[in-house]
Amino acid sequence: MEQPHRVAMITGVSGGPGKAVAIMLAELGWSIFMHTECSSEEAEATIDEVINAAEANDADVQVAAARADLSDPAHREQLLDRALDSLGQIDMLVNAPWDSAAGPVDLLELSQDDYATQMDAIATSSIFTTQLVANEMVRQVQAGMIENPRIVTINSVHAYTSSTDYGPQCLARAALSMMTRLFADRLGDYGINVYELRVGLLSAGADDPAHGRYDSLIEQGITPIRRWGRSQDIARAVAAIAEDMLTFSTGEVINVDGGFHLRRL
Repeated sequence: MEQPHRVAMITGVSGGPGKAVAIMLAELGWSIFMHTECSSEEAEATIDEVINAAEANDADVQVAAARADLSDPAHREQLLDRALDSLGQIDMLVNAPWDSAAGPVDLLELSQDDYATQMDAIATSSIFTTQLVANEMVRQVQAGMIENPRIVTINSVHAYTSSTDYGPQCLARAALSMMTRLFADRLGDYGINVYELRVGLLSAGADDPAHGRYDSLIEQGITPIRRWGRSQDIARAVAAIAEDMLTFSTGEVINVDGGFHLRRL
């Protein structure tokens, strides 16, 4: 049986779990449009990796990518145009914003520039990318081009967990949680479901300076599931949404955190 043409637009593929999501969805037969901030050579290598993964799973998909600064309105418009020119429709948006490279800054020494940089990279870019794509989804639903599109935002436990050296990141992540609820409310009339994946301790490799500290906390039971999170854990959760496993849920927070959200004593 021929697979339906389904397109996922994924932001932040050059960092964090975005690439794992792209690979898993391609294996499931989704065509992929990736936003990236990496070099053209790296983007081409990622495209090849996604296509090879799909072919290994006997999935016939199309894959394209483009660079953009999502904090820039003109760049967002250009990215959407590229996605539509390349693949024609958008059935799912996956926001995968990653914190911009910045070291810890004490809350009492935080500058407005530090704050603005993180808010732009995480919250502002995701909110207005979602707005732009949501309007296009509404247009496509009303034109009969797509049915039941969905929007997924990969967020962090920083949405509710205080970390005073990373204040802007916490504030930006909290904004993403409200963004999910607001868009779920606004888009319900169009059959567009909206979800938040709230991610816990995700391994960035042994070179991460925080790795040793959290290794110890995980061993001591900071989470009931005593291991680091992996990008594939996030990709599986996105795949469940993509494959219509959660059709009677919207505005939903799906914790992918090893049980960190239990706040155990």
